Amino acid sequence: MLITLCGLCLAGCARHQSHESIIGNKSPVKASEFFQTHSDRMATIGMRNNLNSLYRLMDKLYRRNPREWRKTGLESSEAAQHEVQMAIEQNKPLDELGGRKDVAALSYALSPDYKGDRVGAFIYSLGSMLVTAHGGRTEFYMTDELDAKFIYNAARNIEKATWMLTSRMDVQGAPWLLSNEISTDGRNLSFAVEFGKIVARLDLLTDVLDERYRRLSVNYAQSLLFLNFLPVQ
Repeated sequence: MLITLCGLCLAGCARHQSHESIIGNKSPVKASEFFQTHSDRMATIGMRNNLNSLYRLMDKLYRRNPREWRKTGLESSEAAQHEVQMAIEQNKPLDELGGRKDVAALSYALSPDYKGDRVGAFIYSLGSMLVTAHGGRTEFYMTDELDAKFIYNAARNIEKATWMLTSRMDVQGAPWLLSNEISTDGRNLSFAVEFGKIVARLDLLTDVLDERYRRLSVNYAQSLLFLNFLPVQ
């Protein structure tokens, strides 16, 4: 009866965080947190912070590359950012990417064939990839299963995309997008730092998930070996 009740309650839990909680980098306390394990809560907070990091990167990229948001035909950089954010959080494709999502969209956004708003496409692709790697959700509960392999792969994809962002050039030898800068005028490595935070969060979650499933099997084996009963108080 209790298992059935938990299942019904979890069925009513939202699987996606609100936009306000993501951009505010904080989540209000909700009754549904009762149905979250430590690793579920960690994954939820990690997703919130990673999307927020991507949104900060998008703002910085638009500031350094204002021609990109102007390609959208929208009235401001803020309007362009909001459209990308909603596409990520509502799991909707961007029209300019021809229905592509996650890694397919990322490959296209970083190819010479793509002529649209490269900042929006780049950030959308990364956000879509993160959500896909987490099973299509941004909020997690007991009944959800996260595959550590896919989250590990997402971290490696972030690293590759970061390298491609700084190394891809147009036919004139200019970067497609200006990001990090090391010059006589100064050093700006804030993009690399923010991407590094995302990779670190993903790698930590991978380790936590691996340990979680390892401990479940170890604890079960110990209970069989020592014939231990489970504590009741």
